[in-house]
Amino acid sequence: MAEDAVIRELAAAVERSPELAELRVHLATLLVERERFAEALAHCSAVLAQDATHAAALSLLQRCTAGLAGPPPSAGGSSPEFDWGAAEDQVADIVKPAFVDDPAAVVDENDFDAVQRPVTRLTDIAGMADVKKQLELSLLGPIRNPDLMKTFKVSARGGLLLYGPPGCGKTFVAKAVSGELGANFYQVGIADVLSRWLGESENSIRAIFDSARRNAPCVLFFDEVDALGHRRSALSGSAGLRTVVNALLEELDSATSVNDGVYVLGATNAPWDVDPALRRPGRFDRMIFVPLPDAEARAAIMKLHLQDRPVEGINLAEVAKRTDGFSGADLAHICDSATQLAMADSLSSGQIRPVRMSDVDTALTQIRPSTGPWFDTARNVVEFSNRDGTYDALAKYLRRHRVR
Repeated sequence: MAEDAVIRELAAAVERSPELAELRVHLATLLVERERFAEALAHCSAVLAQDATHAAALSLLQRCTAGLAGPPPSAGGSSPEFDWGAAEDQVADIVKPAFVDDPAAVVDENDFDAVQRPVTRLTDIAGMADVKKQLELSLLGPIRNPDLMKTFKVSARGGLLLYGPPGCGKTFVAKAVSGELGANFYQVGIADVLSRWLGESENSIRAIFDSARRNAPCVLFFDEVDALGHRRSALSGSAGLRTVVNALLEELDSATSVNDGVYVLGATNAPWDVDPALRRPGRFDRMIFVPLPDAEARAAIMKLHLQDRPVEGINLAEVAKRTDGFSGADLAHICDSATQLAMADSLSSGQIRPVRMSDVDTALTQIRPSTGPWFDTARNVVEFSNRDGTYDALAKYLRRHRVR
């Protein structure tokens, strides 16, 4: 019973913070140990929708699939026995992924907990021409031309906030900026900052900025800024979070004068929940809207998530045409679902077969775009809270696109 209580507590924690992948993986591991494979599979799929390369989730996914397929048949059974010893040879015999009309692949970078030096560049990102142009004008161009900045008496001070629907590659864009600058990359999430001990969260903020200074030039990337820098007016009952916002404001202010070589970027799905003080000059004073992937980007994302799996005859151009309105995370989910179908068929037949277009077709009938609620909120924000023009780029996008 104690073990069930642990699972209930973890399930409640996941419900409160569904974006925390490691929490889901821990819960899925316990569920697999108790042979509750269907429940574990749902959590594995949620993790892989965020990061299709998550090694622990992929490993658990295989265990769930095998568990749901039932125990291996007996020697006298009529079902063919799956020969795992010969599986690797079968995979080697399968023709390399054959894609139709496929654009250049996006080179993915693993997420890291410490300071890293990404090699990703903006040219590795398919599509997203408007985002690249804005990055060049608002950040990269001035930094690359210090003499021009002196002439016009401007500086690269302050931070840049990437905002848009969830699962659309804001973190990948931030890494590409780091690669363009030849700078280190330090990614910070809410779990790296918040502590249950009084005063520790503020100390974490200061330590993070100190580490970025020591590793300059460095792109200091704050993920989920709305969680770290929530409107203080909405935090009347959360004194701890209010002090975190204040500490972040303090460090951002000092970054404008003493943090040479530290470029602060942030990402959020809900910029309207970010404390207005964080968007004043010298802080996150520039905003770039990162929209849903266009057709070129959708094809590249599909290829990225299928490139290390046995596939056959996948028409990426056709898939891209049929997935307008899907986020990058939705596309990863389609790839995972199609792969699960091929795995299930392989387990049933005893012969490994590649992922085919028919699997993708089936996955497309089962999966719908996940960003509809986000755009519903965004439309209300544009209609009622855009008097100062903060969300003009979002408003322009909504006028041009009909998002489901």
